[in-house]
Amino acid sequence: MTKLYKILTAKTLVPNIHLFLFDAPRIARKAKAGQFVVLTKDEKGERIPLTIADSDAKAGTVTIVFMEVGKTTRELGLLKTGDSIMSLTGPLGLPTHIENYGTVVCVAGGFAVAPVMPIARALKQAGNKVISILGARNKELIFWEDELRNVSDKLIVTTDDGSYGRKALVTEPLKEILENGEKISLVVAIGPSIMMKFCAKTTQPFGVKTIVSLNPIMVDGTGMCGCCRVSVGGQTKFACVDGPDFDAHQVDWDLLAARQRTYVEEEKQAMENWQCQCGKHS
Repeated sequence: MTKLYKILTAKTLVPNIHLFLFDAPRIARKAKAGQFVVLTKDEKGERIPLTIADSDAKAGTVTIVFMEVGKTTRELGLLKTGDSIMSLTGPLGLPTHIENYGTVVCVAGGFAVAPVMPIARALKQAGNKVISILGARNKELIFWEDELRNVSDKLIVTTDDGSYGRKALVTEPLKEILENGEKISLVVAIGPSIMMKFCAKTTQPFGVKTIVSLNPIMVDGTGMCGCCRVSVGGQTKFACVDGPDFDAHQVDWDLLAARQRTYVEEEKQAMENWQCQCGKHS
């Protein structure tokens, strides 16, 4: 098997969340904020869609950040600097629309600070005032705080347990910002589906345009398989080619949640089988 994409840097940011810096000049030359890649570890590997966290056209590098949640991401978490993977396909999806809106709020839930970073940076470079909210379950899971602060005019950090920053869900400061009288032209919210859903519910009464990046089950990433279909405004859309950004107020969140649970048992079985195999060879 030919492994084409070398990991120039592999590091753990916080427990179970890892960063890979890939040598991928063709992708780096075209990548824009909001786009993603599909990664395959080897010839038997699952195809994993991951948002591009950063790219450098001059250096020819692409950065991705991922969380260990299943068998494939657990396997990826074992790779080290200097290792290679079989394929990295991209950039895929439509870039986030960037213009000078005025004042925008970027909400990052958990490890989604990685996909939010390039969007916040692009919005700042376009002349916007950027207010960012970074939320996590606890202090141990917070990373890239300084990086996000550097591209924001204001940064609010929250934790569910109050171990760092403000003890709150991200929707609480979001609502306060919307209530304080300053005109907010756009909210970008990325994170777990439940977080994005309630960010949408928070902004809807204020009539503020809200964009979310959806992460349904995905296979080919080119619109051919239909696995990533979502319902937006009563119409079927494919997240890989019509998104991943969508109008948060038009998303059928309940249907999205149901589709994300489609392979829960299969994922559980795959993890158990992998752990058994690892135990035999340890």
